[in-house]
Amino acid sequence: MGQTRVLVVDDNEAFIEMTKFVLTAAGNLVDAASDANSALSMIPVFLPDVILMDIQMPVIDGIELTKRLKADQATRKIPIIAFTAYATKGDEHDLKAAGFDGYIGKPVDVTTLAAEVAFWVEGPESARRSRFVWP
Repeated sequence: MGQTRVLVVDDNEAFIEMTKFVLTAAGNLVDAASDANSALSMIPVFLPDVILMDIQMPVIDGIELTKRLKADQATRKIPIIAFTAYATKGDEHDLKAAGFDGYIGKPVDVTTLAAEVAFWVEGPESARRSRFVWP
């Protein structure tokens, strides 16, 4: 497999920069959008292999954007990982119902972030289907 294309959708610029730094250093091609409308414009051009999606964003939140992407034939197969500080025990059901494939909690462990992203792109499909939360 070539370089993994990761789209980070988050309204926190410092968080975007940290994530881009970590994932680029691990050999990924990373781009970012600071809101849902920007993400919708970028996806058909950037063609991400995986999307890291913040939940709480202004105007259109990450849950609504994920629902839209999963309802669209062109984007429904892209793994979308909730990237949030607000996920707590029990939230995984709501996030999964919205269409998220998994979630990564903030603050992020920079030592495992690239491996987590690789799992959602390259991990066995059976493992991805059965594991919503990264171990």
